Amino acid sequence: MSTRPPLPPFTEETARQKVQAAEDAWNTRDPERVALAYTEDSVWRNRSEFLTGREEIVAFLRRRWEREQDYALRKDLWTFGGDRIAVRFQYEWHDADGRWWRSYGNELWEFTAEGLMSRREASINDVPIEESERRIRGPRPESERGAGFPLA
Repeated sequence: MSTRPPLPPFTEETARQKVQAAEDAWNTRDPERVALAYTEDSVWRNRSEFLTGREEIVAFLRRRWEREQDYALRKDLWTFGGDRIAVRFQYEWHDADGRWWRSYGNELWEFTAEGLMSRREASINDVPIEESERRIRGPRPESERGAGFPLA
C-alpha cells in the first residue's frame, strides 16, 4: 500500500498540512485526484448520503461538481488527535440557474497508518447568497494559506 504523508499521529503542523492538501486537491475539482487520498474501502457520510470505496467517491464527486458549478473551497483545522482530524469549511458555488450559494460544514476524518483517509463524515448546510456577497474566488492564494475565515 502506498503512503500519503503527512502520516499519523498528527502534530498541529502536520494536521494543518493535511488540511491544506485536502483543500488544494478538492479545489482542482478532479474526482480521480481527490479520491486518491482515500482508502479503496473508505466510508463516507456526506449530508444524508452514504458511500463506500473510491469508485463511489468518484461518481459522487462527478455528480456534485456538475451541480455545484465554479466550486471554490476553504478548510480550517478545528482539532486533531492521533489518527483523526476535524475541520470546518466553507465553499461557494452556483447552480445551473446562476444562483450563488455558500455551504458551511464540519468534517471528521480518520486515517490509516499510511496517511490515507479511511472515514469521512460531513455535515453541510447551504445558504443562498448574492454574487456580491462572494468571498471565495478560486483556490486559496499562497498569501492566505493558514488564515481562518469568518463564521458567517
